[in-house]
Amino acid sequence: MTNSDRRLRTPISRHGRFVAAIVVDSIGTGVFIPVSMLYFLATTSLTLMQVGAALTTAGLLALPAGPLVGGLVDRYGAKPVLQTANLAQALGFAGYLVVGQTWQIAVCAWLNSAGRAVFSGCYGVTVTALAAPGRREYWFGLLGSIRNIGYAVGGLLSAVAVSIGTPGVYAAIVVVNALSYLTAFVLMRAVPNSRPKTSQDAAGGWRRVLRDRRYLPLVGHQLCFAFSLFALNIAIPVYAVDVLGLPGWTAGAVFMLNTLMVGFGQGVVVGRLSGRVRSRVLVAAHACFAAGYLLFLAADRVTALALAVAVVVLGAGSYTFGEILGSPITSTVAAESAPDALRGRYLALNQLAVTIAGAIAPITLSGLLSTGAAATWLTLVGVSVLGATLATVIGKVVPVAQSRIGRVQPSPSTAQTLPHRRKQEPSQTP
Repeated sequence: MTNSDRRLRTPISRHGRFVAAIVVDSIGTGVFIPVSMLYFLATTSLTLMQVGAALTTAGLLALPAGPLVGGLVDRYGAKPVLQTANLAQALGFAGYLVVGQTWQIAVCAWLNSAGRAVFSGCYGVTVTALAAPGRREYWFGLLGSIRNIGYAVGGLLSAVAVSIGTPGVYAAIVVVNALSYLTAFVLMRAVPNSRPKTSQDAAGGWRRVLRDRRYLPLVGHQLCFAFSLFALNIAIPVYAVDVLGLPGWTAGAVFMLNTLMVGFGQGVVVGRLSGRVRSRVLVAAHACFAAGYLLFLAADRVTALALAVAVVVLGAGSYTFGEILGSPITSTVAAESAPDALRGRYLALNQLAVTIAGAIAPITLSGLLSTGAAATWLTLVGVSVLGATLATVIGKVVPVAQSRIGRVQPSPSTAQTLPHRRKQEPSQTP
């Protein structure tokens, strides 16, 4: 067994149930999301428009769940809130087995959408409480890789289900999802619940969070970063197949490349970044996004089919490297910039930026694609430039963003932590 294997095995085995809960959740999500519309069309008499309206309504009604749960996390800790979200999603999926009307789908989908929003709001708080200072980028990166692989496995299972296409298979997916959330609930029972100590740090509540001028640029940066992430599922496939006229498998190849790079490369890359200044890495991430967008634009000028495919794949690689660089650093800076007593509210505000990006991305990117390739990719380059600018601002006003990856910063927090690697010689920094 190598030293690297030993370093990984100890923390993962100690908190294996939390990691297992993440795996179960990600596989379940990856299985159902691609077939959600098909499931309701196959098992109910509703039309596509009725199903779409029900799911959209549920998504909109779930928007307040993230911010509202921030106060609960600060008061009770993340663990019971996460477990409540698990039960809500289990109930929602169980309800899918008996729905037949639009309002019934909306109610059950609301439980699932709200549960996902709550999970997203609690996830960063939990990882921050469990991971040792100086190791949080590593754990955000590792768990991000695990989640990405889980989504990929779920996607493959959903493809098998679609190929069979019987109502019984669709129902089996729903049952497995409901059981998966119950399993996650049980696994989470072994996860420590870190509750912040009552102190003056909690004074002010949401008013203090919203008036924190140093944190607001970080939320703006999160909005830009998240908007770029939504381009993978919305803009890139449509552009490659419908605009450029490339073979349909190109979209699948781009998605698979992204999945493999993030799933197997993110942990390695984060380890290589030790000693780098966080804000500079975020700037580099947006530069990779922008380079990928310019390559996508260049593909529109290429006449040879094989070369166009190669340029698109190269652009997807650059884009994915931006995701790999930025995701764990963004999560770590957002979590560590918040005081312990209000971390739930701070991260809920940060997650709201992701939710807003998800709401505006489909209509915005669709409108840009209908306008033309230049409008689409140059606009996204502009988003990357804005994101890089905000990352630079964060590097000047947020102390956590000024620090170096893997270096422990002085902190009053004494929360239980994941064991970290043996002390090593400081990495060489540029």
